[in-house]
Amino acid sequence: MSEDKAKLLPFYLLLDVSWSMDGKNLLEANDIMPTLVDAIAQNPILGDKVRFGLVDFSDDARVQLPLCDLLDPNLALPGLAARGGTSYAEAFRTMRKQIEHDVLQLKADNYSVHRPAVFFLSDGGPTDEEQEWRSAFAELTEYDRQTGAGFAMYPNVIPFGVANADPHIMQQLIHPSVGNKQMRMFMMDKGNNAPDAIRAMAEILISSVLNSGMGVANGASGVVLPDPSQLPAGVTSFSADDDDFL
Repeated sequence: MSEDKAKLLPFYLLLDVSWSMDGKNLLEANDIMPTLVDAIAQNPILGDKVRFGLVDFSDDARVQLPLCDLLDPNLALPGLAARGGTSYAEAFRTMRKQIEHDVLQLKADNYSVHRPAVFFLSDGGPTDEEQEWRSAFAELTEYDRQTGAGFAMYPNVIPFGVANADPHIMQQLIHPSVGNKQMRMFMMDKGNNAPDAIRAMAEILISSVLNSGMGVANGASGVVLPDPSQLPAGVTSFSADDDDFL
């Protein structure tokens, strides 16, 4: 009888580093990964259940931290610097390639892989053409189980919007947006400032990773987002069909 495969849940932070993020916003964003590592270190059982990667984007997108075990003693966290514009299309294209590479590698290493989760954090709207970023997002998220067309490894996408991020656009990036496993988006409240909101988004991200990893450890599957009533101050959660922000 063959051994059961170890199960892993991959997470990614897809982070906007365009020029508008420069300064205090990027300082807070740079603190996300060290804070997450500290949280995982306090819950070492999760080191065997989750993997995490970091991709940043501006006019291009770059894999700054390949999917990894955050408790790896040789882990070196990258420092992020602002550059360029805000190409959602490049972000989504790079994310698709990286997920495909990582999932295939994990399966080759004899892991069973839960559906990946992508936390998408931006402080503004896309600077590329609407048709281009929408097409790239479809290539990342669309899959037809009956025909096999599309991207079978599509991720859950959880948008985080701060500063000038357009809630109408961010809402369209929630995936899945329907069904019993639908995701949500998290938006900075009006009157809040972006650095504080990014810090709150980091709390939400870390809570999601910890709770989801604990779920995997206990035999569950999927992403566990915090209850809307338990969010840090200054951030509100919305579903794909909410219109409270209009």
